[in-house]
Amino acid sequence: MKVVHTIEELRDQLRGQLRVAFVPTMGNLHAAHLSLMKLARQHGDPVVASIFVNRLQFAPNEDFDRYPRTLADDVAKLEAARDVYVLFAPDEREMYPEPQNFRIQPSKALGKILEGEFRPGFFMGVSTVVLKLFSCVQPQVAVFGKKDYQQLMVVRAMCRQFQLPVEILAHETVRDTDGLALSSRNRYLTAAERAEAPNLYGLLQRVRDQVRSGSLDVADLEAQAMHTLRGRGWDPDYVALRRQRDLLAPSADEIRTGEPLVVLTAARLGATRLIDNLEFQAGPPA
Repeated sequence: MKVVHTIEELRDQLRGQLRVAFVPTMGNLHAAHLSLMKLARQHGDPVVASIFVNRLQFAPNEDFDRYPRTLADDVAKLEAARDVYVLFAPDEREMYPEPQNFRIQPSKALGKILEGEFRPGFFMGVSTVVLKLFSCVQPQVAVFGKKDYQQLMVVRAMCRQFQLPVEILAHETVRDTDGLALSSRNRYLTAAERAEAPNLYGLLQRVRDQVRSGSLDVADLEAQAMHTLRGRGWDPDYVALRRQRDLLAPSADEIRTGEPLVVLTAARLGATRLIDNLEFQAGPPA
């Protein structure tokens, strides 16, 4: 595996390649990241991964400075997995040699709700760095995980509206044996918090089961779920039942007739903010 730190080195390595597959990350790699690389290898050759902690997507009160940076360990994991041909690991000066005055602003309909509401500027930062990375790598395929569900939708919308020749592939959320979605931020959890954390996914499953049992009042389902989380010691930002296609709230008729749905949540457990989601379909009773 080649490790490069500049755009010039990256382009030298990729010159003449016909079907580059790309996996952008912020590092601190775990099994879920490695699964993304494996999927990328099934759809392109060579595979390029990037590691870059993007300041633009962090608010001033968020964890940019303490976000885990483990480049040596990450390189070792990627070399052991043998799915990546080039790792692009630029520093801030390489990615932002001058103030980034041109930025991508997602639409209000998608970029200002849910994560966009509680993390103002987040999707602007994500969209801007993803577009910039796409410009550097020029991939034909890029892989993103479904755990960051809204982010996946924002990236797809950006590619569609800018006519980018990049196929966006989605990888299913990778979970630990107890159901907790793998995340670099899980390492912040205390032992007691780690034992509680799988209940976030359990809550999503409970909402799904309630809908499948005939519950149609979206606002009531969301309020009940928020109440449950608070009762377990969480500080939730949202629990939201939405249509998969646009993240708008479904009508009762849409739920009855089988509209594909997703329930999403973001909540703090102690000092750690976790997100998760679950896709499902209700439909008419059998």
